[in-house]
Amino acid sequence: MRTHDKVSQSSLTPATTLEFLKEGNQRFVSNLRINRNLLQQVNDTRDGQWPAAAIVSCMDSRTSAELIFDQGLGDIFSIRLAGNVISDNVLGSLEYATKVAGSKFIVVLGHTKCGAIKGACDGVEMGNLTGLLNKIRPAIFQEQTIKNDRTSHNPAFVDAVTHIHVERSVQAIMEQSSILYDMIQKGEIGIIGAMYDVETGEVSWMEETMCCGARQMATSAEAAANA
Repeated sequence: MRTHDKVSQSSLTPATTLEFLKEGNQRFVSNLRINRNLLQQVNDTRDGQWPAAAIVSCMDSRTSAELIFDQGLGDIFSIRLAGNVISDNVLGSLEYATKVAGSKFIVVLGHTKCGAIKGACDGVEMGNLTGLLNKIRPAIFQEQTIKNDRTSHNPAFVDAVTHIHVERSVQAIMEQSSILYDMIQKGEIGIIGAMYDVETGEVSWMEETMCCGARQMATSAEAAANA
């Protein structure tokens, strides 16, 4: 299978790109990954790159976006850091991926049993890690349904915080980047949150976080106001 080029990328829409990623994860889970000539893809991308999507995911060694979505060289941008937190550097990378390089979809990918989420839940403080975990702690404060054992020892609490953190990250991207917000509102790109299960390899899509176009943006804002 050949990597994306300028023509194939330009033919994609946000909707077809999301479907493209969903199909890739189904192949991964089914162990039916596409047989790629990676050296050929190196040659195909020597003069440029035209990735279809940008994935913000955790640095966890089990969460390689290229593998999870069964993609090859040049097919996606992969932005990885502990806890898939959003920062100015991440926003700048996403702006480049979409506005400059033409990617059509942004995915914020959390995952089960995340060490960064667990560390934030336990109040870990250690060097520069402290500042990173501080970006996760608002999700802990927002989670109010679980009253007992609000630590990493409670899988239900960790899972709830992880979902909230992904939701907040999607919202932060739209609130903190006028470039990305404008592109989403115009329907030029889409954005969604998702969760990767480290036990099964399956990605579950948080459809309530998806935005692409003015109608979806309005729906999202209304839902947030009624929450």
